[in-house]
Amino acid sequence: MSGSIDSFKIKVGGAAMKTIKQVSDLTGISVRMLHYYDKIGLLKPSNFTDSGYRLYDDEALETLQQILFFKELDIPLKEVKEIMASAHFDKMQVLKSHEKLLILKRNRLNGLIELVNKTLKGENTMSFKEFDMSEYYNALEEFKTEHKDIIIKSYGSMDKYDKLIESCKSKETEIAKMAIKEYGSIKKYVESMKKNWNSDVMTKAEQIDDFKKDCLYDRHPKLKELYKKLTEGLSKNPSSVGIQDIAGEITSIAKRDYEVFKNELGDYYWNIMVKFLLEFPKGLEKNYDGNGMSWIESMDKKYGEGSSKFMGKALKIYLGDYEPKIETLYKQLTSDLSKDPTSKNIQQIVSEIANENRKINEYLKVDEGENHWGYTAELYLSNPMYIKVMDKKYGGSGSSKFIGEALKFYAENNK
Repeated sequence: MSGSIDSFKIKVGGAAMKTIKQVSDLTGISVRMLHYYDKIGLLKPSNFTDSGYRLYDDEALETLQQILFFKELDIPLKEVKEIMASAHFDKMQVLKSHEKLLILKRNRLNGLIELVNKTLKGENTMSFKEFDMSEYYNALEEFKTEHKDIIIKSYGSMDKYDKLIESCKSKETEIAKMAIKEYGSIKKYVESMKKNWNSDVMTKAEQIDDFKKDCLYDRHPKLKELYKKLTEGLSKNPSSVGIQDIAGEITSIAKRDYEVFKNELGDYYWNIMVKFLLEFPKGLEKNYDGNGMSWIESMDKKYGEGSSKFMGKALKIYLGDYEPKIETLYKQLTSDLSKDPTSKNIQQIVSEIANENRKINEYLKVDEGENHWGYTAELYLSNPMYIKVMDKKYGGSGSSKFIGEALKFYAENNK
Protein backbone atom coordinates (compact mmCIF):
# COMPACT_ATOMS: atom_id res chain seq x y z
CA MET A 1 0.00 0.00 0.00
CA SER A 2 3.00 2.29 0.35
CA GLY A 3 2.85 3.42 -3.28
CA SER A 4 -0.81 4.49 -3.08
CA ILE A 5 -1.25 5.30 0.57
CA ASP A 6 -2.60 8.81 -0.15
CA SER A 7 -5.40 7.48 -2.34
CA PHE A 8 -7.44 5.49 0.15
CA LYS A 9 -9.26 5.85 3.45
CA ILE A 10 -7.60 3.76 6.07
CA LYS A 11 -9.31 2.17 9.05
CA VAL A 12 -7.50 2.17 12.36
CA GLY A 13 -9.31 0.52 15.25
CA GLY A 14 -12.56 0.56 13.26
CA ALA A 15 -12.47 4.37 12.63
CA ALA A 16 -12.10 5.74 9.08
CA MET A 17 -9.03 7.91 8.66
CA LYS A 18 -7.86 10.27 5.94
CA THR A 19 -4.27 10.59 4.84
CA ILE A 20 -2.52 13.96 4.91
CA LYS A 21 -2.81 14.20 1.09
CA GLN A 22 -6.55 13.60 1.26
CA VAL A 23 -6.94 16.25 3.96
CA SER A 24 -4.92 18.67 1.84
CA ASP A 25 -7.08 18.02 -1.23
CA LEU A 26 -10.26 18.34 0.84
CA THR A 27 -9.37 21.63 2.57
CA GLY A 28 -6.96 23.37 0.21
CA ILE A 29 -4.35 23.50 2.99
CA SER A 30 -0.95 22.40 1.73
CA VAL A 31 0.73 19.28 3.09
CA ARG A 32 3.62 21.47 4.18
CA MET A 33 1.24 23.69 6.23
CA LEU A 34 -0.34 20.63 7.87
CA HIS A 35 3.15 19.52 8.83
CA TYR A 36 3.69 22.95 10.35
CA TYR A 37 0.42 22.75 12.32
CA ASP A 38 1.67 19.45 13.73
CA LYS A 39 5.08 20.94 14.57
CA ILE A 40 3.61 23.84 16.60
CA GLY A 41 1.08 21.59 18.33
CA LEU A 42 -1.96 23.20 16.73
CA LEU A 43 -3.25 20.10 14.91
CA LYS A 44 -1.78 16.72 15.78
CA PRO A 45 -2.45 13.65 13.60
CA SER A 46 -4.92 11.17 15.06
CA ASN A 47 -2.62 8.27 14.22
CA PHE A 48 0.18 7.07 11.92
CA THR A 49 0.49 4.25 9.40
CA ASP A 50 3.13 1.60 9.85
CA SER A 51 5.22 3.59 7.38
CA GLY A 52 4.93 6.76 9.48
CA TYR A 53 2.36 8.65 7.39
CA ARG A 54 0.04 10.99 9.27
CA LEU A 55 -3.64 10.04 9.55
CA TYR A 56 -6.60 12.21 10.57
CA ASP A 57 -10.03 11.19 11.92
CA ASP A 58 -13.29 13.17 11.86
CA GLU A 59 -12.52 14.87 15.17
CA ALA A 60 -9.21 16.13 13.78
CA LEU A 61 -11.02 17.45 10.71
CA GLU A 62 -13.47 19.31 12.94
CA THR A 63 -10.49 20.87 14.75
CA LEU A 64 -8.97 21.85 11.41
CA GLN A 65 -12.26 23.45 10.42
CA GLN A 66 -12.14 25.56 13.58
CA ILE A 67 -8.56 26.59 12.76
CA LEU A 68 -9.60 27.63 9.25
CA PHE A 69 -12.46 29.71 10.65
CA PHE A 70 -10.03 31.54 12.92
CA LYS A 71 -7.58 31.94 10.03
CA GLU A 72 -10.30 33.46 7.85
CA LEU A 73 -10.78 36.09 10.56
CA ASP A 74 -7.03 36.92 10.46
CA ILE A 75 -6.35 35.68 13.99
CA PRO A 76 -2.64 34.73 14.44
CA LEU A 77 -1.94 31.01 14.81
CA LYS A 78 -0.33 31.55 18.22
CA GLU A 79 -3.59 33.08 19.49
CA VAL A 80 -5.65 30.35 17.81
CA LYS A 81 -3.67 27.72 19.71
CA GLU A 82 -4.15 29.55 23.02
CA ILE A 83 -7.90 29.96 22.43
CA MET A 84 -8.46 26.33 21.49
CA ALA A 85 -6.35 25.07 24.39
CA SER A 86 -8.29 27.15 26.91
CA ALA A 87 -10.46 25.35 29.44
CA HIS A 88 -13.19 27.86 28.57
CA PHE A 89 -13.22 26.98 24.87
CA ASP A 90 -16.83 26.33 23.85
CA LYS A 91 -17.00 24.94 20.32
CA MET A 92 -20.67 25.78 19.71
CA GLN A 93 -20.37 29.29 21.11
CA VAL A 94 -17.28 29.91 18.99
CA LEU A 95 -19.13 28.70 15.90
CA LYS A 96 -21.94 31.17 16.60
CA SER A 97 -19.37 33.96 16.96
CA HIS A 98 -17.65 32.86 13.74
CA GLU A 99 -20.98 33.02 11.95
CA LYS A 100 -21.63 36.60 13.08
CA LEU A 101 -18.11 37.77 12.18
CA LEU A 102 -18.14 36.05 8.80
CA ILE A 103 -21.50 37.63 7.98
CA LEU A 104 -20.02 41.05 8.83
CA LYS A 105 -17.02 40.28 6.63
CA ARG A 106 -19.29 39.12 3.80
CA ASN A 107 -21.38 42.29 4.05
CA ARG A 108 -18.22 44.42 3.99
CA LEU A 109 -16.92 42.56 0.89
CA ASN A 110 -20.32 42.95 -0.78
CA GLY A 111 -20.10 46.67 -0.08
CA LEU A 112 -16.63 46.83 -1.63
CA ILE A 113 -17.83 44.94 -4.73
CA GLU A 114 -20.73 47.37 -5.07
CA LEU A 115 -18.34 50.31 -4.66
CA VAL A 116 -16.03 48.92 -7.39
CA ASN A 117 -19.01 48.39 -9.73
CA LYS A 118 -20.18 51.98 -9.20
CA THR A 119 -16.67 53.28 -9.84
CA LEU A 120 -16.40 51.21 -13.05
CA LYS A 121 -19.70 52.73 -14.19
CA GLY A 122 -18.21 56.19 -13.71
CA GLU A 123 -20.23 57.09 -10.63
CA ASN A 124 -18.42 59.57 -8.36
CA THR A 125 -18.83 57.66 -5.11
CA MET A 126 -16.54 58.75 -2.28
CA SER A 127 -17.45 56.12 0.31
CA PHE A 128 -15.17 54.72 3.00
CA LYS A 129 -17.53 52.66 5.17
CA GLU A 130 -16.84 49.48 3.20
CA PHE A 131 -13.12 49.35 4.09
CA ASP A 132 -11.94 46.84 6.67
CA MET A 133 -11.11 48.53 9.98
CA SER A 134 -10.32 45.32 11.89
CA GLU A 135 -6.55 46.03 11.88
CA TYR A 136 -7.21 49.43 13.44
CA TYR A 137 -9.34 48.02 16.26
CA ASN A 138 -6.87 45.17 16.81
CA ALA A 139 -4.12 47.79 17.21
CA LEU A 140 -6.19 49.69 19.79
CA GLU A 141 -6.74 46.47 21.73
CA GLU A 142 -3.04 45.64 21.44
CA PHE A 143 -2.17 49.06 22.81
CA LYS A 144 -4.53 48.43 25.73
CA THR A 145 -2.70 45.20 26.55
CA GLU A 146 0.83 46.58 26.23
CA HIS A 147 0.42 50.10 27.63
CA LYS A 148 -1.97 49.88 30.58
CA ASP A 149 0.09 52.40 32.56
CA ILE A 150 -0.14 55.01 29.78
CA ILE A 151 -3.88 54.42 29.35
CA ILE A 152 -4.64 54.84 33.05
CA LYS A 153 -2.43 57.92 33.19
CA SER A 154 -3.96 59.49 30.08
CA TYR A 155 -7.60 58.40 30.33
CA GLY A 156 -8.08 57.72 34.05
CA SER A 157 -9.20 54.10 33.71
CA MET A 158 -9.40 51.16 31.31
CA ASP A 159 -13.19 51.64 31.14
CA LYS A 160 -12.72 55.14 29.72
CA TYR A 161 -10.32 53.77 27.11
CA ASP A 162 -12.90 51.12 26.17
CA LYS A 163 -15.42 53.93 25.71
CA LEU A 164 -12.91 55.63 23.41
CA ILE A 165 -12.75 52.48 21.28
CA GLU A 166 -16.56 52.37 21.11
CA SER A 167 -16.55 56.05 20.15
CA CYS A 168 -14.07 55.25 17.35
CA LYS A 169 -16.41 52.55 16.08
CA SER A 170 -19.20 55.10 15.85
CA LYS A 171 -16.87 57.28 13.71
CA GLU A 172 -15.54 54.41 11.61
CA THR A 173 -16.23 56.03 8.24
CA GLU A 174 -14.57 59.29 9.28
CA ILE A 175 -11.46 57.48 10.58
CA ALA A 176 -11.21 55.29 7.48
CA LYS A 177 -11.50 58.37 5.29
CA MET A 178 -8.68 60.11 7.18
CA ALA A 179 -6.45 57.01 7.15
CA ILE A 180 -6.79 56.46 3.41
CA LYS A 181 -6.38 60.13 2.52
CA GLU A 182 -3.33 60.78 4.70
CA TYR A 183 -1.60 57.37 4.72
CA GLY A 184 -2.79 55.72 1.52
CA SER A 185 -4.44 52.75 3.25
CA ILE A 186 -5.78 51.64 6.61
CA LYS A 187 -2.95 49.12 6.82
CA LYS A 188 -0.29 51.84 6.44
CA TYR A 189 -2.13 54.01 8.96
CA VAL A 190 -2.13 51.21 11.54
CA GLU A 191 1.58 50.51 10.95
CA SER A 192 2.35 54.20 11.43
CA MET A 193 0.13 54.38 14.50
CA LYS A 194 2.01 51.48 16.13
CA LYS A 195 5.36 53.08 15.32
CA ASN A 196 4.27 56.42 16.74
CA TRP A 197 3.09 54.79 19.97
CA ASN A 198 6.72 53.83 20.56
CA SER A 199 8.14 57.17 19.43
CA ASP A 200 9.50 59.93 21.64
CA VAL A 201 6.41 62.01 20.96
CA MET A 202 4.40 59.76 23.30
CA THR A 203 6.93 60.40 26.06
CA LYS A 204 6.88 64.15 25.44
CA ALA A 205 3.07 64.20 25.41
CA GLU A 206 3.03 62.40 28.77
CA GLN A 207 5.56 64.84 30.20
CA ILE A 208 3.56 67.86 29.03
CA ASP A 209 0.44 66.23 30.44
CA ASP A 210 2.18 65.78 33.80
CA PHE A 211 3.09 69.47 33.85
CA LYS A 212 -0.49 70.48 33.02
CA LYS A 213 -1.92 68.32 35.76
CA ASP A 214 0.61 69.60 38.28
CA CYS A 215 -0.58 73.13 37.46
CA LEU A 216 -4.27 72.30 37.47
CA TYR A 217 -4.32 70.11 40.57
CA ASP A 218 -1.72 72.06 42.65
CA ARG A 219 0.80 69.21 42.73
CA HIS A 220 3.78 71.58 42.61
CA PRO A 221 3.64 73.91 45.67
CA LYS A 222 5.79 76.67 44.18
CA LEU A 223 3.92 76.71 40.86
CA LYS A 224 0.65 76.80 42.80
CA GLU A 225 1.85 79.89 44.65
CA LEU A 226 3.11 81.60 41.49
CA TYR A 227 -0.01 80.95 39.38
CA LYS A 228 -2.15 82.30 42.19
CA LYS A 229 -0.02 85.48 42.39
CA LEU A 230 -0.03 85.83 38.60
CA THR A 231 -3.84 85.78 38.38
CA GLU A 232 -4.62 87.98 41.38
CA GLY A 233 -4.61 91.08 39.20
CA LEU A 234 -6.04 90.24 35.77
CA SER A 235 -6.51 93.96 35.13
CA LYS A 236 -2.75 94.54 35.26
CA ASN A 237 -0.57 94.88 32.18
CA PRO A 238 0.95 91.41 31.48
CA SER A 239 4.16 93.18 30.38
CA SER A 240 4.56 95.03 33.70
CA VAL A 241 7.69 94.38 35.76
CA GLY A 242 5.86 92.61 38.60
CA ILE A 243 3.97 90.26 36.27
CA GLN A 244 7.09 89.56 34.22
CA ASP A 245 9.03 88.64 37.37
CA ILE A 246 6.40 86.01 38.16
CA ALA A 247 6.37 84.79 34.54
CA GLY A 248 10.15 84.46 34.74
CA GLU A 249 9.97 82.37 37.91
CA ILE A 250 7.34 80.06 36.36
CA THR A 251 9.50 79.61 33.24
CA SER A 252 12.63 78.89 35.27
CA ILE A 253 10.89 76.29 37.45
CA ALA A 254 9.36 74.60 34.41
CA LYS A 255 12.77 74.32 32.72
CA ARG A 256 14.42 73.16 35.95
CA ASP A 257 11.90 70.60 37.20
CA TYR A 258 10.35 69.14 34.02
CA GLU A 259 12.39 67.02 31.61
CA VAL A 260 10.31 67.94 28.56
CA PHE A 261 11.45 71.58 28.81
CA LYS A 262 15.15 70.72 29.32
CA ASN A 263 16.09 68.85 26.14
CA GLU A 264 17.10 70.05 22.69
CA LEU A 265 13.51 70.96 21.88
CA GLY A 266 12.83 72.38 25.37
CA ASP A 267 12.07 75.91 24.18
CA TYR A 268 9.94 74.47 21.37
CA TYR A 269 7.80 72.55 23.87
CA TRP A 270 7.60 75.46 26.31
CA ASN A 271 6.33 77.57 23.42
CA ILE A 272 3.66 74.93 22.77
CA MET A 273 2.72 75.02 26.46
CA VAL A 274 2.21 78.78 26.26
CA LYS A 275 0.05 78.30 23.17
CA PHE A 276 -2.18 75.89 25.09
CA LEU A 277 -3.05 78.82 27.35
CA LEU A 278 -3.76 81.16 24.44
CA GLU A 279 -5.02 79.42 21.34
CA PHE A 280 -6.55 75.97 21.67
CA PRO A 281 -10.37 76.11 21.73
CA LYS A 282 -12.59 73.32 22.97
CA GLY A 283 -12.33 70.25 20.77
CA LEU A 284 -8.73 70.63 19.57
CA GLU A 285 -7.01 69.24 22.66
CA LYS A 286 -7.51 66.88 25.56
CA ASN A 287 -10.24 67.51 28.13
CA TYR A 288 -9.08 67.75 31.72
CA ASP A 289 -12.03 67.94 34.08
CA GLY A 290 -13.96 64.90 32.82
CA ASN A 291 -16.84 67.10 31.64
CA GLY A 292 -15.53 68.03 28.21
CA MET A 293 -13.69 71.20 29.27
CA SER A 294 -10.53 72.18 27.44
CA TRP A 295 -7.29 73.29 29.11
CA ILE A 296 -8.22 76.98 28.64
CA GLU A 297 -11.69 76.44 30.15
CA SER A 298 -10.25 74.42 33.04
CA MET A 299 -7.71 77.11 33.92
CA ASP A 300 -10.38 79.83 33.66
CA LYS A 301 -12.62 77.84 35.96
CA LYS A 302 -9.80 77.47 38.50
CA TYR A 303 -8.43 81.03 38.46
CA GLY A 304 -11.26 83.13 37.00
CA GLU A 305 -12.56 84.09 33.56
CA GLY A 306 -9.75 85.31 31.32
CA SER A 307 -7.00 83.82 33.49
CA SER A 308 -5.70 81.43 30.84
CA LYS A 309 -5.31 84.18 28.25
CA PHE A 310 -3.62 86.49 30.79
CA MET A 311 -1.13 83.75 31.81
CA GLY A 312 -0.42 82.97 28.19
CA LYS A 313 0.24 86.62 27.32
CA ALA A 314 2.55 87.11 30.32
CA LEU A 315 4.57 83.97 29.56
CA LYS A 316 4.73 84.76 25.85
CA ILE A 317 6.08 88.26 26.57
CA TYR A 318 8.72 86.73 28.85
CA LEU A 319 9.75 84.37 26.04
CA GLY A 320 10.73 87.48 24.10
CA ASP A 321 11.72 87.08 20.47
CA TYR A 322 11.96 83.30 20.62
CA GLU A 323 9.69 81.34 18.36
CA PRO A 324 10.22 78.00 16.62
CA LYS A 325 11.57 78.27 13.10
CA ILE A 326 8.47 76.60 11.72
CA GLU A 327 6.34 79.32 13.35
CA THR A 328 8.46 82.04 11.73
CA LEU A 329 8.00 80.33 8.36
CA TYR A 330 4.21 80.21 8.72
CA LYS A 331 4.21 83.94 9.50
CA GLN A 332 6.28 84.57 6.38
CA LEU A 333 3.85 82.42 4.41
CA THR A 334 0.85 84.52 5.48
CA SER A 335 2.51 87.96 5.48
CA ASP A 336 0.76 88.91 2.22
CA LEU A 337 -2.45 87.04 1.43
CA SER A 338 -2.77 88.84 -1.91
CA LYS A 339 0.07 86.73 -3.34
CA ASP A 340 -0.49 83.66 -5.48
CA PRO A 341 -0.20 80.60 -3.14
CA THR A 342 1.24 78.62 -6.06
CA SER A 343 3.98 81.16 -6.82
CA LYS A 344 7.65 80.20 -6.65
CA ASN A 345 8.31 82.43 -3.61
CA ILE A 346 5.41 81.00 -1.60
CA GLN A 347 6.24 77.42 -2.58
CA GLN A 348 9.83 77.93 -1.43
CA ILE A 349 8.51 78.85 2.04
CA VAL A 350 6.21 75.81 2.04
CA SER A 351 9.19 73.62 1.12
CA GLU A 352 11.11 75.02 4.12
CA ILE A 353 8.11 74.33 6.37
CA ALA A 354 8.00 70.73 5.14
CA ASN A 355 11.75 70.30 5.75
CA GLU A 356 11.56 71.76 9.27
CA ASN A 357 8.57 69.56 10.08
CA ARG A 358 10.50 66.52 8.82
CA LYS A 359 13.47 67.37 11.05
CA ILE A 360 11.22 67.57 14.12
CA ASN A 361 9.54 64.26 13.24
CA GLU A 362 12.90 62.58 12.70
CA TYR A 363 14.09 63.81 16.10
CA LEU A 364 10.94 62.42 17.74
CA LYS A 365 10.94 59.24 15.58
CA VAL A 366 7.45 60.04 14.29
CA ASP A 367 6.07 58.61 11.06
CA GLU A 368 3.82 60.96 9.10
CA GLY A 369 1.55 59.82 6.30
CA GLU A 370 2.62 59.71 2.67
CA ASN A 371 0.03 62.41 1.90
CA HIS A 372 0.46 64.38 5.14
CA TRP A 373 0.54 67.77 3.47
CA GLY A 374 -2.36 67.03 1.16
CA TYR A 375 -4.50 65.96 4.10
CA THR A 376 -3.36 68.93 6.22
CA ALA A 377 -4.28 71.24 3.33
CA GLU A 378 -7.77 69.77 3.27
CA LEU A 379 -8.20 70.45 7.00
CA TYR A 380 -7.18 74.10 6.58
CA LEU A 381 -9.53 74.45 3.61
CA SER A 382 -12.64 72.72 4.93
CA ASN A 383 -12.55 71.99 8.69
CA PRO A 384 -14.33 74.86 10.55
CA MET A 385 -12.34 74.36 13.74
CA TYR A 386 -8.96 74.46 12.00
CA ILE A 387 -10.04 77.43 9.88
CA LYS A 388 -11.05 79.35 13.01
CA VAL A 389 -7.70 78.71 14.72
CA MET A 390 -5.52 79.46 11.68
CA ASP A 391 -7.42 82.62 10.74
CA LYS A 392 -7.12 83.95 14.28
CA LYS A 393 -3.45 83.01 14.53
CA TYR A 394 -2.20 84.37 11.21
CA GLY A 395 -3.93 87.65 10.57
CA GLY A 396 -7.63 87.10 10.08
CA SER A 397 -10.09 85.77 7.54
CA GLY A 398 -8.53 84.01 4.58
CA SER A 399 -5.29 82.93 6.27
CA SER A 400 -6.34 79.29 6.63
CA LYS A 401 -7.55 79.18 3.04
CA PHE A 402 -4.26 80.67 1.78
CA ILE A 403 -2.17 78.15 3.75
CA GLY A 404 -4.42 75.31 2.59
CA GLU A 405 -4.10 76.27 -1.07
CA ALA A 406 -0.31 76.63 -0.76
CA LEU A 407 0.03 73.24 0.96
CA LYS A 408 -2.32 71.59 -1.52
CA PHE A 409 -0.25 72.78 -4.50
CA TYR A 410 2.93 71.64 -2.76
CA ALA A 411 1.46 68.19 -2.02
CA GLU A 412 0.25 67.72 -5.59
CA ASN A 413 3.65 68.62 -7.05
CA ASN A 414 5.92 66.79 -4.61
CA LYS A 415 4.64 63.23 -4.61
